[in-house]
Amino acid sequence: MKKFDLCVIGGGPSGYAAVMRAMDFGKTVALIERGRIGGAGIWNGALSSKTLWELSVNYTISQTQGLGYRVYDSELIFSEVLSQMNQAVHEKYTQLKTQLDYFQRKGLIEFFNGHGKLKTENEIEVMFKDGHSELIWADNTVLAIGSRPRYVPNIEIDEKIILSSDGISSINKFPESIVILGAGVIGSEFATIFSNFGKTKVYIIDKQDKILPFEDRDLADIVASNLQKNGVTIHHGANLERMEIVDGRVEYEISIDGRKEIYNVEKALVSVGRVPNIENLGLEDIGVKINDRGYCIDDDTQTCIENIYAVGDFTADIALVNVGELEGRYAVERIFGSPKKKINYDNISTIMFLNPAIAGVGYNETKCRQMKMPYKVATMHFKYVNRAIAMRKTEGLFKILVTDDDEMKVLGMRACGKHASSTIESIALLIDKGLSIHELAELIHPHPSITEGIQECARMLCGKSIIKPEIFNMDLKCYRVSAEGRMSPITNYENK
Repeated sequence: MKKFDLCVIGGGPSGYAAVMRAMDFGKTVALIERGRIGGAGIWNGALSSKTLWELSVNYTISQTQGLGYRVYDSELIFSEVLSQMNQAVHEKYTQLKTQLDYFQRKGLIEFFNGHGKLKTENEIEVMFKDGHSELIWADNTVLAIGSRPRYVPNIEIDEKIILSSDGISSINKFPESIVILGAGVIGSEFATIFSNFGKTKVYIIDKQDKILPFEDRDLADIVASNLQKNGVTIHHGANLERMEIVDGRVEYEISIDGRKEIYNVEKALVSVGRVPNIENLGLEDIGVKINDRGYCIDDDTQTCIENIYAVGDFTADIALVNVGELEGRYAVERIFGSPKKKINYDNISTIMFLNPAIAGVGYNETKCRQMKMPYKVATMHFKYVNRAIAMRKTEGLFKILVTDDDEMKVLGMRACGKHASSTIESIALLIDKGLSIHELAELIHPHPSITEGIQECARMLCGKSIIKPEIFNMDLKCYRVSAEGRMSPITNYENK
């Protein structure tokens, strides 16, 4: 029986990160992956969909009018768009495989392209596609088993007409129409992509009164407004009564305020979350505890079994590539070393690829109100940021939240608009170090830059902004919210 210091089940972002962190400790690793290295991080997930988003944004730029230039003729070829996406995925896969092959040649990693199942706390059975199996031994195991799209009862997902996010890339042309069930991040991103290309009539079924249910309304409303300007129909407050394939197309029925409506479209995308891949892993046999939703019950990545850890989409924490990588690396550090600090899930940077993009770190107002946490907040519209004016891209805003005290420690930020993802690093650092907004107010930013808007938010909170919220109070806001949710404008600044 082959023996290893570590076995990692799952070769997606969290599993791959765990393997590479183990290389830093000089350990021997068995990596078991039944599919392709990279997981949803590159295949049918983050990289593929974001490549499509980037291409769709580039296309909208080529169609822009009213800025002193005009494109009179262009051709959009879906097969070539998909080719670009596939090239991007292949480039990243090649990087991951090249690195894996290097450590295999050194004898530190052995890759098993099969399904891993726990037999005991140390023994793992690898079952291969040709039917044979092999038993290996590992001193420690990291479960990075990943997830798959959640299915909805009574909806037949055939990945041809009714699709999940895993099957959306299998289509070979722009559909003339598509309905998207689910108005969360994935559903809204695909609505953005299809509407940007302008070849598909898009419908979204949103059971709530706003899309992006976990995001603040002002940000969600900007995205919803832009989707609607792009021709997207959003069924707010809709209950799906049925969705079925009729004569090779999708017929769906919704009810809104007691009335029923029936629509017929070419394709459907079901985007209602994901579920962990827990089947046939031997979890119950050896006593790994999971909750009723299929997520591992862990303590700082460690399961109830001392030498077995859970990371990535198998945990009930935030299901993001960067979080999965962080957990994978952290678990290995716990096994073979001593992490300098515990994972802080309150300081996770995110980006939603919408129109416009939304980036965030730390708390938003929705979270603070749920926690009944008093806070101060400053909001500045992009139209007052010189760089945005120069780019002729003035739709968007910055929003910074701080504690409601003299110190004003940073709680979080949201950026919505052009270059949003490039603006949150300084705020993430302030949150990580527990620093005050005063630090940011005095930092000299390059001019003209988008990040000057962040500085003006900080200055507003400190009572010394150049652009005054009292004058432009429709676009610049500065107020406090009590623990009970009562809002009051900040007019007499405490810190001048």
